[in-house]
Amino acid sequence: MFDAKRNPDNMDNMSWVSSEAVGVLVFLLPGFVAAAVFYSLTSHPKPGAFDRVVQALMFTAAGQAITSAIILVFGTDLGNAAWTENWEFFLSLIVSVSLAVLAAYVLNKDAVHRVLRRLGITRETSYSSEWYSTFARHECYVVLHMKGQRRLFGWPEEWPSHPTEGHFRIAEGEWLENDKRISATGVAAILVPASGVEIVEFMEYPEQPERT
Repeated sequence: MFDAKRNPDNMDNMSWVSSEAVGVLVFLLPGFVAAAVFYSLTSHPKPGAFDRVVQALMFTAAGQAITSAIILVFGTDLGNAAWTENWEFFLSLIVSVSLAVLAAYVLNKDAVHRVLRRLGITRETSYSSEWYSTFARHECYVVLHMKGQRRLFGWPEEWPSHPTEGHFRIAEGEWLENDKRISATGVAAILVPASGVEIVEFMEYPEQPERT
């Protein structure tokens, strides 16, 4: 059994390790919050624990650098060291989260990869998959080919981030039978599970088959 009286040095070491661990977590907290905000705003799957720590370090480092620059320019002459440290922490948190929002915006707009594609550097996109990329780049009516030979025409207000999970929310839904549209009268939207969809057609022109 551990005896604190007989091992005071061990107790001191444990206290030091605990304080250091807490200090590291507090230091990385803005980065972890920023990473969580980033993944909540994009379709990219959350990475493993190690990659999360790396991303938290990246957001923290960037946030700290910008925070230091702000402090250097505007100063922190508050007359209270403790308040200054708290002020710096919250400023770093705000900056890190702002960076995450900006990164999510740039990624969701495919801004960087669009320029790189034009330069011939890559053919990739910023999106998480070809599935999500196609929906993001084609804003038009779709036809869902579902299991059982049924087809649904409509406007995809929402679509799943992955082809096997989630649901489509189809507005202005109409069933297609023999190339004719059969309106779903009185229906505001139709929710279709992605697992039941085999093919998705993206319509070049919204007015195709004859209405009935």
